[in-house]
Amino acid sequence: MKPRWLQALLGDRREPDAAPAHLCLGRSGEEAARRLLERSGMQPLDCNWRSGRLELDIVCRDGDTIVFVEVKTRSTATHGGPAAALTLAKQRTLCRAARAWLAAHDAWSSPCRFDVVCVLREGDSLHLEHYRHAFECEPTVDSGHAAWQPW
Repeated sequence: MKPRWLQALLGDRREPDAAPAHLCLGRSGEEAARRLLERSGMQPLDCNWRSGRLELDIVCRDGDTIVFVEVKTRSTATHGGPAAALTLAKQRTLCRAARAWLAAHDAWSSPCRFDVVCVLREGDSLHLEHYRHAFECEPTVDSGHAAWQPW
């Protein structure tokens, strides 16, 4: 088998190798979370939205509220399961990402909140838990916008 760089140089355009298992699990968790949110009446606006190094898994509209949804998917409950992965540092990063999304979409006048969907693989199925208003941003993150915002 030829190395990848040689395949590219020679124009060998075979399908790339399958994604690693943890990435496939993460994608399936995000897809399951999106379907769960839609069934609960939320309208997806963006999935895997990026701005530089910032990313939002899912952005939805719930009535007049914009909901930034972080999806945490794990294959086992060891080390605290999916919920334990939502550290204070991760929350701060999500607040910065939400601020970037609001700026990019000129949506500062819309109320917003942060939800988390925890996904745990149990055998061949996924168990999902949706936590509304999972956290709020610190007021010091951004104080130059409307008072209703969670920061």
